[in-house]
Amino acid sequence: MIDVRHQQVATNGISMHVAEAGQGFPVVFLHGFPELWYSWRHQLQALGEAGFRAIAPDLRGYGGTDAPKDPHAYTMKVLAADVVGLLDALGIEKAVFVGHDWGGALLWQMGLRYPERVERLVGLNTPFSGAGGGRVTEVLRDFHGLTDSTFYMRYFLTPAAEAELEADVRTTFRKVFLPYTRAEDFTTFMKVGGDGSGVIARIEHTDTFLTEEELDVYTETFTRTGFTGGLNWYRGADLNADEVGGPTANTLAIRSMMVTAGKDTILKPEMAAAMPMLIPGIRMEHIEDCSHWTQQERPAEVNALLLDFLGDLRA
Repeated sequence: MIDVRHQQVATNGISMHVAEAGQGFPVVFLHGFPELWYSWRHQLQALGEAGFRAIAPDLRGYGGTDAPKDPHAYTMKVLAADVVGLLDALGIEKAVFVGHDWGGALLWQMGLRYPERVERLVGLNTPFSGAGGGRVTEVLRDFHGLTDSTFYMRYFLTPAAEAELEADVRTTFRKVFLPYTRAEDFTTFMKVGGDGSGVIARIEHTDTFLTEEELDVYTETFTRTGFTGGLNWYRGADLNADEVGGPTANTLAIRSMMVTAGKDTILKPEMAAAMPMLIPGIRMEHIEDCSHWTQQERPAEVNALLLDFLGDLRA
């Protein structure tokens, strides 16, 4: 096992916790909700051992990184500036970025806003659809044919989300990090139980793919921090539609790879179908027996794809 190094860096007015492994060309991993740097533990080991400088921060709102209370502090303009500040603090001019879930959304924003700092982009589950997109919680609600009371993103705008997720943090993660064989439970999560009762209230299964030790990390961290920082990514999402002077391009000219997951019922593979037209030459990959938590549920497959796609950059 390669050692994982930890430090705090100052970026964009906040203190950010960063985990690193290995030396070589920098690869920055951007996590989603409700995750941490730790969700990339398998990738830090694999890429660190293979001759890369693997870097995984706790993003704004999470873990050991500051978590402002105001949702306005979680727009993509701010979040991307956090990442650029991280590069500056670590003395990095240009990096590969790998992102999943909200980290995937941020990944594509890095390509749009700071292409000069980006060597390559790798998206897991979260598709690229251009700079526009309107108010994302409403757009995705309508895409799935749901209502404000039966769509998780809209539910996450309410205080009920904290109350439910924080009531029993260990059980929350047992019900959230379920394997692809429980894809129907992930749909229940998306539909807020189908009746607005809560994202995990109607989920009975707790057979998480995490080990007890891995579960300990999430439980201890989110018991300490709560979920508000992560939920603020949702609460700030619709504010992006009001940004003045933001990106307008609907295409990217950056070497990229997209990995979809066959059993992700929220970020469905078909949502990425147009990406070859938007990012010329993009490499499209698919892992069929996988739910939403791709890099944690299928680390061997993800690591193999990353090492193949980035092999020429290896130290």
